[in-house]
Amino acid sequence: MIKRAIFSTSFENSKGRLHNENESENRNPYQRDRDRVIHSDSFRLLKHKTQVFLAHTGDYYRTRLTHSLEVSQISRSISRRLGLDEDLAEVLALSHDLGHPPFAHSGEEILNKCMNDYDGFDHNAQTLRILTSLEERFPSFNGLNLTWETLEGVVKHNGPVLNPHIVIKEYNKLHDLELNTYPGLEAQIASLSDDIAYNNHDIDDGFRAGFISLDDLKNIELFSEIIKEINSEFKGIDNYMIVKELIRRLIGLMVNDLIKNTKKNISKVNPKNAEEIRSHNGLIASFSDFFISQDTQIRNFLRSRVYEHDSIEKERVKSMRIIEEIFSKLIKNIDLLPIKLKEKCDSPYSKITARVICDYIASMTDRSVVENHARLYGEDLLDHPGY
Repeated sequence: MIKRAIFSTSFENSKGRLHNENESENRNPYQRDRDRVIHSDSFRLLKHKTQVFLAHTGDYYRTRLTHSLEVSQISRSISRRLGLDEDLAEVLALSHDLGHPPFAHSGEEILNKCMNDYDGFDHNAQTLRILTSLEERFPSFNGLNLTWETLEGVVKHNGPVLNPHIVIKEYNKLHDLELNTYPGLEAQIASLSDDIAYNNHDIDDGFRAGFISLDDLKNIELFSEIIKEINSEFKGIDNYMIVKELIRRLIGLMVNDLIKNTKKNISKVNPKNAEEIRSHNGLIASFSDFFISQDTQIRNFLRSRVYEHDSIEKERVKSMRIIEEIFSKLIKNIDLLPIKLKEKCDSPYSKITARVICDYIASMTDRSVVENHARLYGEDLLDHPGY
């Protein structure tokens, strides 16, 4: 068993929760945070939210839920090797996508446009809103009342937040997340584990969808070398299995590189505790220069071959229309909202009403947002001949 590092975030020294609670006799605070996220409504909804391919288009494509589980596994493994708190890394990975609306980044883009006059929409801020306000599981407070370290890691996983969304800014007045500093190493690892997971599973899903061929993958130097090794080791295996083995090895290479390079950075900084990680003038967890360049190459490849593919673009346009039309209908007709939500509104086109509607749409799955559009407009766009 690897000894916990002195710079690991320690639950014994946690800054606690906004609302005081008696802690569990059987679980440490970060384990308790993880369990609260897993049992939340928002986490369950991720199973029918798009990662890249719309959730209805095939049973084998990743969803936000399966993606979050893959990130969690990678994050735990890396944190264990570095002597970090695995439970904190796990809850950060599991919760990092809770704020995503239906239809992936297209949904976020159009919701932000709809909310242009009402402080906008940001999925990271929405995650904080879910964790601290929207989830309703406890009679004494709204939200899940997670520890400071979990909330800090969710908000700051990419580094200091110098221009926070109003949701983050308002919450920070109640519970100072020290937005100007860097997060602990667990949050940094969870963020990079996200990169490892989606780069690799988007290749897998893109190949399954027929957007990417094995010859396409050979055009990337790193992939070409790995494929040569696979063909040398396993004679006569089909392309499907070659891609599976490629992804398995690529994940291993990226994980090993991240561990090795982060250890090198830790040795240079020589932090004595978790606070010195946070006060350092940069991120400590990172890939080597070689893998940073490979990551850029992979992202550009996926953007041109998968994310901007004609069929994805066609779905993107239609999905944005669905969300925009639902928002447009509800913002002027609050009587169409469920009673519980209608009671939270004041008047059409107000800032309060807009945020209620935004929360409502953001919580929907791909399936339910289409069903709601059909209810409001009498038109099922997924079955529309132009879709």
